[in-house]
Amino acid sequence: MALKKYDDWMKLSPEIFSFFMDGMLLTAGTKEDCNTMAVGWGGLGSLWSRPAATIYVRPTRHTLGFLEREDYFSLSVLPKEYDDKVNYCGTVSGRDEDKIKNCGFHVECGLGGTPYIAEAKLVLICKKILWDDIDPKKIVYPEDDAEVYPLKDYHRVYVGEIVEAWREA
Repeated sequence: MALKKYDDWMKLSPEIFSFFMDGMLLTAGTKEDCNTMAVGWGGLGSLWSRPAATIYVRPTRHTLGFLEREDYFSLSVLPKEYDDKVNYCGTVSGRDEDKIKNCGFHVECGLGGTPYIAEAKLVLICKKILWDDIDPKKIVYPEDDAEVYPLKDYHRVYVGEIVEAWREA
C-alpha cells in the first residue's frame, strides 16, 4: 500500500473521529530508533486555533521516553486486516522485542523526520504543543480511578498540533 501526502487534510470526513476506536499506532523517535504502541484513548479537535490530536500514555510505556525526547510523533491508522498486529503492539513492550520488525511493518518519515508505519491507511504527523499528567484529585468519578488506575500509574497527556497528513494513494 502506498501513501501520498494529503495536502487538504483539514477536509477529512467526520469518521476521522472514530479512528481511536480503530487500529491506531503511536510512533515516536527517529527512523533508526523508534518505538510504536497501540493507542485507544485520544481525540482530535483544536487547541489554540490549531488542529490537534490528544493522546494518553502511561509512564510505564517504553514509548514515553521517545515522546519525551522528540518534538514530533505520528498516529498511524491501520486497516482492519492489521488488527492482530495492532493488538500485539499494545501488549508487548518495545523494551523486550522489536515490535515493528516482528510485525513486518515498514517505517517511513514525515515532517521533522517523524517515523510512521507505512502500512497505514492514514497518518497524522503531530508536533507536541502541550503535555500534562493526569491528576487523580481531578478525576470526577472515583470508580474510574479505581478501575483504570489500580496501580496509580496515571497517564501523561500529550497534545500535538497536526502538521502533516498522509493517506492511501
